[in-house]
Amino acid sequence: MKVILVDDEQKFINMLAKRLALRGIQADVVFSGEDAVKKITNSTYDVAVLDIKMPGISGIQLKRKLSTLNPGLKFIFVTGHGAVSKSDEDLIEKDFYLSKPLDIETLIQRIKELTKAG
Repeated sequence: MKVILVDDEQKFINMLAKRLALRGIQADVVFSGEDAVKKITNSTYDVAVLDIKMPGISGIQLKRKLSTLNPGLKFIFVTGHGAVSKSDEDLIEKDFYLSKPLDIETLIQRIKELTKAG
């Protein structure tokens, strides 16, 4: 199983990648939507963990782009900004949504659920 983590909070996402690695989940890290598009062009991932609110390409916009590049990709959205808007909620309806700070066990459970379903 291969995961891409996309978040502009570098310390948070680097620590998350280390915690996933300790549990046997390979995770690549990028800090912007633009970098995620470049990365996914050269690699295949099972799950993308996307921050909803980032400078440049938002997590919602990024989902659209990554889905085109990797149609089988599953998504988990995270945010530290509280509740999502109704329009964002409609777009992430079929995906998982988690609030920061993340519970690592919940995240791992969601990743495993998504990869089993696919």
